[in-house]
Amino acid sequence: MFVPVNEPVITAEAKAYVNEAMDSGWISSAGKYIEEFEKEFATFLGVKHAVTATSGTAAIHLALATLNVGPGDEVIVPDFTMMGSVLPVLYCGATPVFVDAEAETFNIDPNLIEAKITKKTKAIMPVHLYGHSAEMDQILAIAKKHSLPVIEDAAEVHGATYKGRMCGSMGELGCFSFYANKIITTGEGGMLVTNDDLLAARARVLKDLAHSAKKRFWHEEMGFNYRMTNLQAAVGLGQLQHVDEFLEKKQWMAERYREGLGGIKHLRLPITKEYAKNVYWMYGVLLEEGFPLTRDALRAALKERGVDTRDFFYSSASQPLLKHLPSAKESFPVSTMLSERGFYLPSGLALTEEQIQYVCDSLRAVAA
Repeated sequence: MFVPVNEPVITAEAKAYVNEAMDSGWISSAGKYIEEFEKEFATFLGVKHAVTATSGTAAIHLALATLNVGPGDEVIVPDFTMMGSVLPVLYCGATPVFVDAEAETFNIDPNLIEAKITKKTKAIMPVHLYGHSAEMDQILAIAKKHSLPVIEDAAEVHGATYKGRMCGSMGELGCFSFYANKIITTGEGGMLVTNDDLLAARARVLKDLAHSAKKRFWHEEMGFNYRMTNLQAAVGLGQLQHVDEFLEKKQWMAERYREGLGGIKHLRLPITKEYAKNVYWMYGVLLEEGFPLTRDALRAALKERGVDTRDFFYSSASQPLLKHLPSAKESFPVSTMLSERGFYLPSGLALTEEQIQYVCDSLRAVAA
């Protein structure tokens, strides 16, 4: 048996909407599905505005540009995250300042943020990782104290909540990815969300090459071509209509894994805090001291049995591209540990009970 790390489910509605868009001829960045997808996604999150983009990374870049982040500015980001969270800061000519993770949920440690704030800090960007929210009350309080906007990277937490509030809806801006492995997918794509009318209007201008309000093809500032196509929005709308069942499937998957992997010594399963609804975007496990194999050896053994896995993200400070940054010279013990010991199991929406059982049996066999 081969069990892929992720296999998406494309709904009948998504296929029908794409066919309708193709038949209509509206296949580029204009068409009814753009507006409908934005409207329905905003409703899903309970926010006023949703602005489509070409990717989650583009949405983050758009959020930073909307806030006028530029050269000389600093943006506080987690050290433990995917590079799509960090690169947009560099696109703006600004400097990412890394903060270590906390060991239970793997999210940014809020107790370490305030010490990283300087006169150059322009924004704080928590990243909700692997389906679990960051500790937002503390982050928002710190941001308010220092009059800083919060950009939530919510790429991996469609439908997750923090104390009943939707992840991505709590900061000034929230950013989502619709890559093929996300709970809602458009193949490639992203979304910026906000409750601020002015920020939403500015984001819409910047994502469409920043044409002047005075006349089209007249440009007074830097803009970007971050326009989602009507075809992608058609897919997203069709997927979004099934989000509740997708989220139920993720909960079912996590429960099956808990049952199948429970009791394996020194294998730590995902922890969900009492304040969070975890959507288990990826089912990430951690090898603790005493586990009989290294993470890489275990992954190799599972691969031989046809079980596809992915290792956790690397510490940003360890990335060759970022070695020159002042923040990269610091120590990040928790994110370094996570990078060395963590990986995630097959977690796609197409996963079957038979496949989960095979994954669990295979892991038990190679760990024996």
